[in-house]
Amino acid sequence: MVSKQGNERSEVMEKVANQQKQLGIRLFTLGISNTSTMEPSRSEMSILPNGKGQDLGEEMCVSMKTMMEEEQNGAHHGRFDDPDSTIAENIEFLPNSEGKKPRFTDFEGKTSFGMSVFNLGNAIMGSGILGLAYAMANTGILLFLFLLTAVAGLSCYSIHLLLKSSGIVGIRSYEQLGFRAFGITGKMAAGIAITLQNIGAMSSYLYIVKSEFPLVLQAFLKADTSSGEWYLNGNYLVVLVSLSVILPLALMKQLGYLGYTSGFSLSCMVFFLSAVIYKKFQILCPFEEFSSNSTLAQAHVANVTVNHGYHNGHVMVDDSNCSPQMFTINTHTAYTIPILAFAFVCHPEVLPIYTELRNPTQRKMQHISNISILIMYTMYFLAALFGYLTFYTNVEAELLHTYSRIDPYDTLILCVRLAVLTAVTLTVPIVLFPVRRAIQEMMFPNKTFNWIRHVAIAVILLTFINILVIFAPNILGIFGIIGATSAPCLIFIFPAVFYIRIVPKDKEPMRSTPKIFAACFAGLGMLFMIMSLSFIIIDWTTGSSSALGGH
Repeated sequence: MVSKQGNERSEVMEKVANQQKQLGIRLFTLGISNTSTMEPSRSEMSILPNGKGQDLGEEMCVSMKTMMEEEQNGAHHGRFDDPDSTIAENIEFLPNSEGKKPRFTDFEGKTSFGMSVFNLGNAIMGSGILGLAYAMANTGILLFLFLLTAVAGLSCYSIHLLLKSSGIVGIRSYEQLGFRAFGITGKMAAGIAITLQNIGAMSSYLYIVKSEFPLVLQAFLKADTSSGEWYLNGNYLVVLVSLSVILPLALMKQLGYLGYTSGFSLSCMVFFLSAVIYKKFQILCPFEEFSSNSTLAQAHVANVTVNHGYHNGHVMVDDSNCSPQMFTINTHTAYTIPILAFAFVCHPEVLPIYTELRNPTQRKMQHISNISILIMYTMYFLAALFGYLTFYTNVEAELLHTYSRIDPYDTLILCVRLAVLTAVTLTVPIVLFPVRRAIQEMMFPNKTFNWIRHVAIAVILLTFINILVIFAPNILGIFGIIGATSAPCLIFIFPAVFYIRIVPKDKEPMRSTPKIFAACFAGLGMLFMIMSLSFIIIDWTTGSSSALGGH
């Protein structure tokens, strides 16, 4: 009896072994490693479920039968993807995707909630904050608050559309959402828009470093402009900053690693905000502009007229300019709308940050986006409000330059300018990551992560941007046109049309309220694009520079 059972067990084991060999061959032809795939089945076979003493041969047969059914289902549902299939492009961004090696980065989700908030906040925060006081001076406090609130709400809604589309198809890449919605055309449109928008942003940041850093050093050292020292040459300084700060951070494998530098960057902007608030109570209106000729300055103070007008070439601000306006409409008011519309540009970074988030869910990422936008909304409003209440209608398009009119050697303002330069510099690596991913999506779509390619793209991008900033600074005006085109696409148009195309019609018909809202949102983006381009063309034809960069 025992020998008979032993023979039966031997026959079962032999059948199972043959099935394993056959299954291994079939899996190998599908591009799946036989060893890694069979390992779970062995551990499965060695466990008796629920502690019951089932027959080992029966248990092994059940396990093999389950694996065969999974394999057949996998063939139907695309679990084992053909390398040439377009489905592979979509699944590669799913975390924990079985049988797939993650591409570009190890999308294991290691970044914490707080670090993600820092990274997204740093992506939002740009040099545009320096021009918001000027925008408030041309709209009034209440109108500015209304416009800023509306834009912040629209940005949250735009991110909601992106995350919902991403959740439906299981894709966490802007370019792949474009591919899913419109094929290769949508993928290339999204990739090109991200590349041009972020290269323009990085160029403007480095141009600020080139133009402002020498002035700050010169003021700290009280050096002569004609001294000719190398450390007062903006071209040398921008290359030095790129090599010593930006490039090492840009070579990080994951975006999440930049959370600490993003936190420091935001702390620099908090210092800027604190200084603006402090200066409001230190600088009294009307104020007198600084004069390098102390004798003339003293004469001006002694002989100032009752009307606080012009005297000896110096200007005292009139008392009538020292009262805040709640609503203001003038020739510059329309220019502030595109400035505010692009104040929360962070959409190319949303999905990469979502990809690297620990325990990612759509709800969690939406919370991160809302908190980041709320923090930036508060900082934007306070910086604009106290900057405006310090200088009123005399505030310049670049707030810190207005402080220099009073005292260009003010130590606090010099430290603030240095902090702003630091924050702008630390934003460049954050903006570079989506560009590198877009380039890899367009040029190397089926390649796994490679350090050489990762480093080479970063070096080429930084070299190209440095060449533009040093040898062709006038081309930055072209990026104004590009930004006015790509920014509305990334913020308004693409999220809306991708959502309309990706969400199934049986789930949300074309005439459903969410899709109607999305269509109106895309139309709003077209309106902003037309306004921005019109203002830039008007500035070019009239030779003025009223339009400001929003980011």
